[in-house]
Amino acid sequence: MTPEEFRQAGHQLIDWLADYQQGIAARPVQATTQPGAVRDALPKAPPQQPEPFAAVMADLDRVIMPGLSLWQHPRFFGYFPANAQPAGVLGDLVSTGLGVLGLSWQSGPAVTELEEVVTDWMRQICGLDAGWSGVIQDTASTSALIALISARERASGYALTKGGLQGGGPRLLVYVGEHSHSSVEKGALLAGFGRDNVRLVPCDAAYRLRPEALAAMVAADIAAGHRPCAIVATTGTTATTAIDPVGAIAKIARAHDIWLHVDAAMAGSAMILPECRWMWEGIEGADSLVINLHKWLGVPFDCSLYYVRDPEHLVRVMSTNPSYLQSSVDGQVKNLRDWGIPLGRRFRALKLWFVLREQGVAALQARLRRDLAHAQRLAAMVAATPGWRVLAPVSLQTVCVRYEPAGLTGAALDAFTQKWAEAINQSGAAYLTPAVLDGRWMVRVSIGALPTEAADIAAVWQTMQDAVACC
Repeated sequence: MTPEEFRQAGHQLIDWLADYQQGIAARPVQATTQPGAVRDALPKAPPQQPEPFAAVMADLDRVIMPGLSLWQHPRFFGYFPANAQPAGVLGDLVSTGLGVLGLSWQSGPAVTELEEVVTDWMRQICGLDAGWSGVIQDTASTSALIALISARERASGYALTKGGLQGGGPRLLVYVGEHSHSSVEKGALLAGFGRDNVRLVPCDAAYRLRPEALAAMVAADIAAGHRPCAIVATTGTTATTAIDPVGAIAKIARAHDIWLHVDAAMAGSAMILPECRWMWEGIEGADSLVINLHKWLGVPFDCSLYYVRDPEHLVRVMSTNPSYLQSSVDGQVKNLRDWGIPLGRRFRALKLWFVLREQGVAALQARLRRDLAHAQRLAAMVAATPGWRVLAPVSLQTVCVRYEPAGLTGAALDAFTQKWAEAINQSGAAYLTPAVLDGRWMVRVSIGALPTEAADIAAVWQTMQDAVACC
């Protein structure tokens, strides 16, 4: 593809994406294909000769689009928002088009220094003090793994330089709330702790980790000769967006020199709103935290901000310094390869920079406040309707609901709940996520797609009522 052909194809592709955004509301939210349909529609072997770019574009419409569930749809209420602000899409395009890699500062100085700037901008926007240092990771899962490895090394006196976890010493324990994200347990396993050394801390009626239960577990483990190593608190759990009491947990962590990581992957975006910062009160007592800007805020996936209080410890744990990456300026700059797991880094800071400049903080705040108001409105309508229940506090933008017909309980109620949720998803009218809470199935309505407005909230509520009437 020549530069001129690239120019023409690029114009065509941008027009295609703009048309997609403009007409997305008319499409079904959930993919309409059956298992295997996309694979069967494509050739079994790669092309031996070049194909016209127009043929590729045609197959985007013919094969790919029917096989996509549309996360940018105004009636996408599943999982959590994964927004893609157009400015961020363009930033990602520039990053990919430039084709630069941040192996070291010298390999692309702007890759490092723009990331330093935008992570500090977000620190200020979220009201964090200057003691935090940030870096962009791919996901909260990677950030949790890095936090747990950092905790392991602090608690073990840097066992990685000796015998690792096979070098003896007390058992190292990790504490997580019952409703923490599955990636935290996975991170603990990958960091070598072992499933037997992950403690699940009970939660209260609002699904928040109970500090008194945590304190009792830590005390008992210390008395048994074990070493509490890490605590993971969650600001905005996956199922219900419950808010763990960070301040009370931080006091326990500090009293016993335990690493505290705060998973604010979803709710971290809400911290751009001063009125929401009560949700992580005490955050300055944590050692690390993560915010996924590729969720609610709108920076295209992937853009996960990982902040630490002690960057020197992070670098000591994560650093690698092969001769071919060394330069004369290393003592004056950050080499962000030492701030995470991968050696190479994409220029992710560009898309965050584009979004912050094109939107401005005020516009981002206004949209999040809109979504919070939508959630409160939907919760009020559900609570006021006979047979319907709101099952958890609505602190953010997710509403957990169940319709409970008279006389329907237990497994029969579970089957009914799953049936009406699946009927909505298969209809293409909206997309919702069923989940288990307190051992019973319920339905999450997670609000926050960029184009979602009050009419979409009213429509999904009517769709839900129609679905239970038909099931």
